[in-house]
Amino acid sequence: MDYPCPHLIARWGLFYAYFANTIIPRFGALFFNILSENKVMRFNELKRFIGTISFKTLSIMLKELEADGLIIRMEFPQVPPKVEYSLSEHGLSLITVLNMMCEWGEKNNVPALGAVVIGA
Repeated sequence: MDYPCPHLIARWGLFYAYFANTIIPRFGALFFNILSENKVMRFNELKRFIGTISFKTLSIMLKELEADGLIIRMEFPQVPPKVEYSLSEHGLSLITVLNMMCEWGEKNNVPALGAVVIGA
């Protein structure tokens, strides 16, 4: 049996590890969906939109996404403090991949696992 190039397998493995560790654990790419549709949102808007997430968990996830370069945190020097979140160019580039995954799932009748209701 012929096996694919080991370099290709290594590259795919790195992509999968990055995707699985960065995107999937964070509410199944919910942040990307919300921010791609709303462009810019404040912390409390995100909290209300998701609904089922604690303030601490949301804060941790946003910090991790920012550290990964997937979202931009814009802080405005005013009272009360104002902070807005949006997708970075790096984060926006993942929207195409996520949409393709959704389309693949729909075409192949993949059942949704624990669908999340947003905006409720």
